[in-house]
Amino acid sequence: MILAILIISLRRLVSMAWQIAGTRYEDPKLVKKGASTLLSNSNTDHVMLEYYNCRTSGGPMPISWINSFRKAIFTCKDGQAYGRIINGSVLAAFADSFAPLYFTVRQLKEVMSTEQPCDLAYEFGDGLYDIKELPLGFPRPVKHPYPFNDQIVVYVRCLGPGVSVGQAWQEGMKLEQVPRKLCGEILMVKDYTSLREDQ
Repeated sequence: MILAILIISLRRLVSMAWQIAGTRYEDPKLVKKGASTLLSNSNTDHVMLEYYNCRTSGGPMPISWINSFRKAIFTCKDGQAYGRIINGSVLAAFADSFAPLYFTVRQLKEVMSTEQPCDLAYEFGDGLYDIKELPLGFPRPVKHPYPFNDQIVVYVRCLGPGVSVGQAWQEGMKLEQVPRKLCGEILMVKDYTSLREDQ
């Protein structure tokens, strides 16, 4: 009973984080703040890498593992930023090596479906990215499985240094498809214990 109450409370807090991060756009000085130093230092002569621990406020049953996962963001020598979702369980880690969920990272001003402000978009596309420099131990990109190949975009708001919150939308490949949320809000906290740079 107590565990169920704690889980419900955590989910509510994660959902509230999106609204709290939205108040930042009311102050012009705060709009310029970011959650990642990696993206502001994108022109380097080596691959830079950051890890984040992520928790959602709830996800659909077929991809319930998405309630708790890790994320890696990295920049290549050409300045392009990419990311990858990494699942924590042993079975999922095995699956990750065959179907790694890569995405591109780009700056964006608003969520397409709601026109709410945001800072970044993680665009999953079909997964077939031609990434020249992968961090050590990362598998080559392959075609994403459903639903991640159906125009999944995670819109991100920076909440504070090393902390951001996102909303994942399944926007769909078909023009007539109505965009819908893939899962609840996603709280992303930078993992400073695994911070490193791969050459």
